[in-house]
Amino acid sequence: MFDVTDRAKEYQERLLAFMDEHVYPAEAVYEEQMAQAGDPHFQPPVLEELKAEARRQGLWNLFHPHPEWGPGLTNLEYAPLAEIMGRSAHLAPEATNCNAPDTGNMEVLTLFGTEEHKEKWLKPLLAGEIASAFAMTEPAVASSDARNIEMRMVRDGDEYVLNGRKWWTSNALHQNCRVLIVMGKTDPDGPSHRQQSMMVVPLDTPGVTVLRGLPVFGYQDREGHAEVLFEDVRVPRTALLAGEGDGFMISQARLGPGRIHHCMRTIGMAERALDLMIDRAQSRTTFGAPLSDRANVQDWIAESRVEIEMARLLTLKAAHLMDTVGNKEARTEIAAIKVAAPEVALKVVDRAIQVHGGAGVSDDFPLASMYAHLRTLRLADGPDEVHKRTIAVRELRRREAERSAR
Repeated sequence: MFDVTDRAKEYQERLLAFMDEHVYPAEAVYEEQMAQAGDPHFQPPVLEELKAEARRQGLWNLFHPHPEWGPGLTNLEYAPLAEIMGRSAHLAPEATNCNAPDTGNMEVLTLFGTEEHKEKWLKPLLAGEIASAFAMTEPAVASSDARNIEMRMVRDGDEYVLNGRKWWTSNALHQNCRVLIVMGKTDPDGPSHRQQSMMVVPLDTPGVTVLRGLPVFGYQDREGHAEVLFEDVRVPRTALLAGEGDGFMISQARLGPGRIHHCMRTIGMAERALDLMIDRAQSRTTFGAPLSDRANVQDWIAESRVEIEMARLLTLKAAHLMDTVGNKEARTEIAAIKVAAPEVALKVVDRAIQVHGGAGVSDDFPLASMYAHLRTLRLADGPDEVHKRTIAVRELRRREAERSAR
């Protein structure tokens, strides 16, 4: 249905080999180095070794659609690569410099950054030398409606003064994080979708304080999800991305590809969980027979395969539409995959946990961590309810237009 180019096939083969030869063997080393460090935000040497190897093999910045900065793959070509990376989501994306939120921030800087931004921030990000964070969500308001954002960005001569509090600023506790892309209000009295702007803010700017890292179901992710306080933070006018009031426009440009990446990595997690479920079912015996002989376990395996294939096809359709008719025309499909993919993956992981028994909720297997992060993904980049609202509104308008045309 969706033609796979020879170029995409070649990248898939090379990436699969990289996963088998380098990433999967590094997982145990990663866990050991993290445990020895005693710091949940430690940058383990094995990850830097993987980055060097991926770059040596040309498996670097695969996400970037602009040939000047990456291989120039389409969304449809990149989607299966994101799925492969999702099978080791805590290692493979960063090892190939394809991890969120850096990918979205690099695209924003590519599309809307000044030459100064590109030289100072984009190039080091593309080289994997630094990390970045995206500061939008706020604790005091329902940030699923970005119009609620209260951070003020007030013009003062040749500077802007920023005041506000953000949280779930992912990557802000990464040991290499150096810069934030921040969304706030420059014109609180303007039209609702022209009040917001985005600015580039170095993490070490006076007045920027990382207050804490927020846990995810008890996990402190290595990159961290920070609560960040901005108190009279001064940045030059040149910190502005695009123009005043362009915050919503930038966010839409950023989130379309990002959702494809998230959803395909999610499908990769589901595939690995299914493999683990099958392996466990075939290796464990209860009441005189392997678990894999039990009808309910066979149902779980079959249902998981069906649901994964459905989610994958829907995501590939969204990627195809983004490539052929653009993000705006693909809005329904982009919203649909963001609802469907995490729901499917959560079902598969839950079944795998059940088959593993007590081991499934331990750290001896990746399933518990997968479940926590997949559940969080139903909130990240907009909660399910917002995406369902988008789909419903577009469907209602479609029917109204059809009736009017009769």
